[in-house]
Amino acid sequence: MVVAAAAFSGNAYAQKESDPVKILEEAAKAVEEAPRVEEENVPKPKYWANSLQTKLDFGQTSLTNWAAGGYNTLSLKTFIDANANYSKDKMFWNNRLQLDYGFLYSADKPILQKSDDRIYLESKWGFQAKDELYYSVNFNFRSQFSNTYEFPTPTEKADGSALPDGAEYDAADWKAARVLKSGLLSPAYTNLALGLDYKPLKWLTVNFAPLTGGFVIVDNPELRASYSQPLKKRYEDVTDLPKLEDGTTDGNVYKSAKFEFGAQLKVDFKVNVNDNFAFSSQVVLFSDYLDKPQNLRVNWDTRIDWKLTKFFSLTLITNMIYDDDVMIVTPEEKAAGLQGKQRIQFKESLSFGFVYTFSR
Repeated sequence: MVVAAAAFSGNAYAQKESDPVKILEEAAKAVEEAPRVEEENVPKPKYWANSLQTKLDFGQTSLTNWAAGGYNTLSLKTFIDANANYSKDKMFWNNRLQLDYGFLYSADKPILQKSDDRIYLESKWGFQAKDELYYSVNFNFRSQFSNTYEFPTPTEKADGSALPDGAEYDAADWKAARVLKSGLLSPAYTNLALGLDYKPLKWLTVNFAPLTGGFVIVDNPELRASYSQPLKKRYEDVTDLPKLEDGTTDGNVYKSAKFEFGAQLKVDFKVNVNDNFAFSSQVVLFSDYLDKPQNLRVNWDTRIDWKLTKFFSLTLITNMIYDDDVMIVTPEEKAAGLQGKQRIQFKESLSFGFVYTFSR
């Protein structure tokens, strides 16, 4: 612009009597040819933060003439943790999907047994109300991929005959004696919670949702009684419910889904000590306004990841559940013909394996 102005002034001074149109044309040309300062490249704002962690654990034990005894074993477990989080101004939208699946084989039971099976999806939208307080809407879903069985020691062969002296039970015998415990969508828990998020610290979030509604789904009729599903309307006043050949109540008399409406308190604790050590814990308490609100459902999950090298890590996972609607039957109670009762469920898993994380 300075060059153009100088050219314009000089030209006007030297040619006062010249054509004004010509002077303007020359000034415009000078402006066009003047060097321009290029604007610095300004990076676009980044609103999404995505990551995908994959983990594969493998274990194996082989014994040959081992005096102390034991069994050859083989185990394999996979884990996927995917996150997609959006944040802009006062709004956020966090999404997380966790998938676990694993199995083991032991020579004492010549069958594959499932060791891990979990589907957990959580999506939360929030808008800042004031300082550390956010309005929030939270959706989550829990279930598993495939059937889970308990394998008590068989009392007879698969065809109903007695075990010959010195013989061992084979895979068919173990399968005939197995007891179904859960399956895909049996059960499945889903809910939608409206409430408030409180974030007093970067690593701590407390969510209280006084309006929480959802369903407990048990698709397999065989399992509905174990998860206290309600009777279908036409069977509510029936004293002698239909029975199966083995004398148990026909599961089709129960509803496949039960609606719940209540309040939920969720506490998320997540801290990365450094690039190699991370700890996370989530506690969820739910009270159903419609059915025994004094009896809380508790889900408490913790996870410790210790990255030993770039591609290998040690992981400790614990899961604790207490659900007043889930009846747990011990082998002793089953043998005595007794009914199950509510019990604390606890699971712990320690694993070492290959891990890789994709992030952007």
